[in-house]
Amino acid sequence: MHIAIAGNIGSGKSSLTQLLAKHYGWEPRYEAVEGNPYLEDYYRDIHRWSFNLEVYFLKERFRDLIAIAETDHTIIQDRTIFEGVYVFMANNHAMGNLTNRDYDTYMELFHQMMSLVKLPDLMIYLRASVPHLVSNIQQRGRDYEQTIQLEYLQNLNARYDDFIYKKYKGRVMTVEKDQLDFIHNPKDLSQIIDRIDAELFGLFSPHNSHL
Repeated sequence: MHIAIAGNIGSGKSSLTQLLAKHYGWEPRYEAVEGNPYLEDYYRDIHRWSFNLEVYFLKERFRDLIAIAETDHTIIQDRTIFEGVYVFMANNHAMGNLTNRDYDTYMELFHQMMSLVKLPDLMIYLRASVPHLVSNIQQRGRDYEQTIQLEYLQNLNARYDDFIYKKYKGRVMTVEKDQLDFIHNPKDLSQIIDRIDAELFGLFSPHNSHL
């Protein structure tokens, strides 16, 4: 199986990926942040480095999808190729950080890739407010994230909702993150695990469910 964790910057994707991987014995795959050759440059000059960063992420996420398709065990993935396209790339294009020419080239490459892969078996969407995201970003203290603008996070949140509820065709489980602390509160983590069990192994549940 392929389980994906989706959500904005600071929503807790990596932490939930780690906790669920430990609980279920799944193999975690994390987004390529450390060692990314474009990330710091991107946050210093978004307009200049957007295309480079987006192509790098697309390449990394497509490589992960190919590897996931070839495995015989369950993978849980921190952020997906679909978010990279329909949230981050779309947002950068709308903000004028990429030319139409670069955007069209990127989208053509993405559609060619999609002919070779399938959707995750379950996508878990961590939905969080901007104040919650800002608090988490400040707490983890990555230098290159401290200059992120509130408007940028707000735009990403709007695009996440649009992507999840209007564009994505796969199975989604929405978790309202503001109300939960699954890192420090075992009961909150258990709630999420119970819902995953119901989605994957238990009784019939709606195509989109909410917590």
